[in-house]
Amino acid sequence: MSSDSHPLRRSTDRTPGSGTRTVSLVLTVRPGDGRPGAALDRLLDQVPAGVRQVVLIGGPAEAGGVRDGIDVLRLGPWDFTRGDIPHAALLAATGDLVVLMNADGSMSPHEIPHYLHYLESGYDFVKGSRFIAGGDYADYPLSRRLGQRALLRVARRLYGQHLTDLWYGFCAFRRPFVDLLDLREDGVELGAELVTHALHYGLRVAEVPSLELPSRHGPTHPRTVRDGARILGTLLDERPHNALSRLAHGPFRGSRGSSG
Repeated sequence: MSSDSHPLRRSTDRTPGSGTRTVSLVLTVRPGDGRPGAALDRLLDQVPAGVRQVVLIGGPAEAGGVRDGIDVLRLGPWDFTRGDIPHAALLAATGDLVVLMNADGSMSPHEIPHYLHYLESGYDFVKGSRFIAGGDYADYPLSRRLGQRALLRVARRLYGQHLTDLWYGFCAFRRPFVDLLDLREDGVELGAELVTHALHYGLRVAEVPSLELPSRHGPTHPRTVRDGARILGTLLDERPHNALSRLAHGPFRGSRGSSG
């Protein structure tokens, strides 16, 4: 089956030629991150040439220094009382490929071409990992590392996947994947929610090394216990034995059923 007739292209499908896919970058500024100001402008200036749209949620409404050729859609701050997940930004992205990263300076736009390479090589969902060769982190408290290891063991038992980094929010995927998400404003970290849904639907997942830099503004690791508990709940809710009922009501039930 060709990539034109299947919304989530598999590794055996035809690979499109270079430059045929449009790319949207979704940047999130979490509530409580303060005023990113110049740091955000520097980050936008580093966006690679292949990105044609930037969707910014949670940042300032005023225009910043962005090079020509990029369409910047500023959605303004989201309501913290409705949860931490900026789903509106994902829904507003129009590119064929969507890249998600934090706007606090801890993730580098220079890594984006690496993610896109794996998407164009046949993977459905590409996520960054700080814990494989070539990846690293500047600051990761012991409590966060212990929680990460515990959740990884749960994920491996439930999904049979040997991922190394569960809740890192730097990832890329084809836009039709957004339609598979059960978008909820429940406060679960967006990166972990995307990963669990990718595992739930059996997408072909690749991990690429990523360097987490020190955050330039805002809190570095907020609410470790609360976030971990909610991510655990998401892992349990999305476990594989629920797949049939979810797929029966999914937007791609026909094409998923014929993909083999």
